[in-house]
Amino acid sequence: MKPKTKFQKQIVEASKKLPKITDTQIQWAYRNCIEHIGHKTTKSVITCLECNHAWTDTTIMEHCTCPHCNTKLKIEKTRKRTFLDYEYLCIVTACEGFQVLRFFYIECKMKKGEEPQYFHSEVVQRWVAPNGKYATMARLRPMGFYGHEWSWWSDLEIRPERSLYNITPTEIYPQQKLIPEVQRSGYKKQFYNLTPFDLFSFLLSNSKAETLLKAGQTDLFRYFAYNTRKDINDYWASVRICFRNGYKIEKVSQWCDYIDLLRFFGKDLHNAKYVCPKNLKAEHDKYVKKKKEYYEQERKEEARKKALEDQVVFNEEKSKFFGIQFTDGLIQVRVLESVEEVMLEGDNLHHCIFTNNYHLKPDSLLLTASIDGQPMETIELSISEMKILQCTGVCNQNSKYHKQILNLVGQNIPLIQKRMSA
Repeated sequence: MKPKTKFQKQIVEASKKLPKITDTQIQWAYRNCIEHIGHKTTKSVITCLECNHAWTDTTIMEHCTCPHCNTKLKIEKTRKRTFLDYEYLCIVTACEGFQVLRFFYIECKMKKGEEPQYFHSEVVQRWVAPNGKYATMARLRPMGFYGHEWSWWSDLEIRPERSLYNITPTEIYPQQKLIPEVQRSGYKKQFYNLTPFDLFSFLLSNSKAETLLKAGQTDLFRYFAYNTRKDINDYWASVRICFRNGYKIEKVSQWCDYIDLLRFFGKDLHNAKYVCPKNLKAEHDKYVKKKKEYYEQERKEEARKKALEDQVVFNEEKSKFFGIQFTDGLIQVRVLESVEEVMLEGDNLHHCIFTNNYHLKPDSLLLTASIDGQPMETIELSISEMKILQCTGVCNQNSKYHKQILNLVGQNIPLIQKRMSA
């Protein structure tokens, strides 16, 4: 779309001054982003699909190095002869005082007996100003289309902000050009499982982020950078008390929920006695129970009436997702469809899904994962960003099926996205 604001017009003009990706950079991407294949036959002949060199190896392995071109290979023992791999490269650079994240789509088509066919295209640029303000230049891409050079088309233009453009790259080019504000922030080319955009936008938009990074509080940094709906200012006074007392916050999400509970009961958030508990889980659970008792004993009738009112709001905001359910044969996942179900979920798993009103958050979709009708974990999904915010089981602990549940929900996010346009 055409740039409308002065800031957007500045970005468009600055984008014209970016240099083309160099041959060195693209060759590095081809070598490091793409998963190169070693095709193995039943006769133990391995063929490198990068250079088509073949040799015999009877050992059982998953990876090896081609003795001819020195390429690291993933061994594929299959009759399949054609392979396609597509990944993303991020180049961190600076231009006209902006921190710029350039994302390149990298594709490789490999076929036994033929030279590999490589393709690359710059598809997204994220421009972040020193004050954290940002804009996106990107090509268009239809939802659900992946793995072809035509997945992205059109020219790079100013685009409205969408989670589609918050790319997690396969690799980040090692040579980075940084603006002065980032150079002095404590950034050491580590991303702490964050996307490059999440890291730089948080780092430049909030001075407290720089304090966390320089203090080595990477867990806190990662949590507040990823959970953008959590305002670090609401917890900063307590965070400083933790710093002052040398208290390490082991589980940040649970600690923040605990601070929210302390705030609810009017406790002193500047007092180390409260904000630095020796046993976080025990204190968290104590206040969860206390809050539940508060609702049950002091406002029992009012809570019931409120639940009926909440159900109306709940239906208005979440009914489009009702009926969604999926399974991998063992685990069943479905959307929680009433306030009553949310209450039962909190009771069964002993966490604060209901007491902290997660069901009333407009951007939260709550799902339950169960086995044979027994709830295992509760999943909170961001509706706007279509990403999992948290997934916890009994007493906020992960069940033994945690990774399997995360994978199952992640695979079925497109099913949930379809309801957005229904």
